[in-house]
Amino acid sequence: MAAKTRYVCANCGYETVKWLGKCPDCGSFSTFTEEEVLPKNKRTGFAAASARTPVRLNTVKTDIEGRTKTDIGELDIVLGGGFVQGSLTLVGGDPGIGKSTLLLQICQKLEQKGKTVLYVSGEESAQQIKLRAQRLGVEGENLLLLAETDVNTIIATAVETKPDMLIIDSVQTMYLDSVASAPGSVTQVRESANRFMQLAKGDNISVVLVGHVTKDGSLAGPRVLEHIVDTVLYFEGQRNGNYRLLRSVKNRFGGTNEVGVFEMSGTGLKEVKNPSEYMLSGRPEDVPGSVITCIMEGSRPMLIEVQSLVAYTNFGIPRRMATGTDYNRVIMLIAVLEKCADLQLGNYDAYVNLAGGMKITETSLDCALAVAMASAYTGKNVPPDTVIFGEIGLTGEIRGVSMVRQRISEIKKLGFKRCIIPRANLKEAAAVKDMDILSVNSVKELMKVSMK
Repeated sequence: MAAKTRYVCANCGYETVKWLGKCPDCGSFSTFTEEEVLPKNKRTGFAAASARTPVRLNTVKTDIEGRTKTDIGELDIVLGGGFVQGSLTLVGGDPGIGKSTLLLQICQKLEQKGKTVLYVSGEESAQQIKLRAQRLGVEGENLLLLAETDVNTIIATAVETKPDMLIIDSVQTMYLDSVASAPGSVTQVRESANRFMQLAKGDNISVVLVGHVTKDGSLAGPRVLEHIVDTVLYFEGQRNGNYRLLRSVKNRFGGTNEVGVFEMSGTGLKEVKNPSEYMLSGRPEDVPGSVITCIMEGSRPMLIEVQSLVAYTNFGIPRRMATGTDYNRVIMLIAVLEKCADLQLGNYDAYVNLAGGMKITETSLDCALAVAMASAYTGKNVPPDTVIFGEIGLTGEIRGVSMVRQRISEIKKLGFKRCIIPRANLKEAAAVKDMDILSVNSVKELMKVSMK
């Protein structure tokens, strides 16, 4: 009897019984690959039969399994206190961004605590990993290396050695003999992740999967991969820059959108314990178009510099560019400035940049963006000891933002004396003493009090 086949979209995992030129789910072209349909196993979960019995809500224990701190402060903040025993963590990032470097440094910290780590690489040999480890100063008897891509062999080795942590670099190179498709395909990635999830929960091993990202910045492979794991971390930054951001976008054991900041050096990643001071180093003072603002990355306030350049254009259509923030948001703010602040920007090019290569979509950035463009247009400076934040609506009103007290406390700690905030947040901001706080209710008010 001939084996049944199906066609699976390599981009989103959509399945169909016949080949299609365009995926009806994600809209991608020529992404369907043929795969053999495997017989369903009688048992598909990792839980024992007794665990399938319903339990009463008030009898369920809520104690989280013990955490293992890495002693890398920025990483522990993102994880919510360290790796949870039996958890499955997915780390994604661009090639060369520093994922393998970070993982080896984690291995070093855990090895110093007496923990055993099994590092499995499907892309490099043990000799290549050793060379990187020597450069980073990583050594120890409890760090085990395995160059293997067969999932069954890896799981058998993990069951035999019983490590405290298993690192898979990367999940796209893993394969199962029982799956009739090439490594990296949707089915292979999904089934491999499922096997590692069963290992993590069943043997109480912390498993870390490394995932490649596509050119648009999302994790390669099926979307279900992010649903399977407990924690999803993105490693971001510019490859030619020194800083790296480790961002948590999913965490079943802690807060999401937490961010850790690292600096890449010749000996590995170093923590940046005061990101605000790091981001503001070398900023120009008393020049038009430069504004300091405070944004929130998870529960952490961070000060960054917003820069703008507005120049007259001889072309019919002015050019607008936004680096590090939403382009459409900048276009909207230009329209608000023309309508509510009487700035005639129709014949001017406008460029906006967040210094340091940050990528921020938070709406509290609006006031700083608007003032930076207005300052560059009028040639008036914003006082260097002033910080501005707030959201701007389409009618020119200034709307309140969240976590104002934490923002102003961070501003005060870094030595700034003056803060311009939405009037809706004035009551909460009054709790912070020894700070000159100005509140505004409209864009016109904002322009009057922000520039000298």
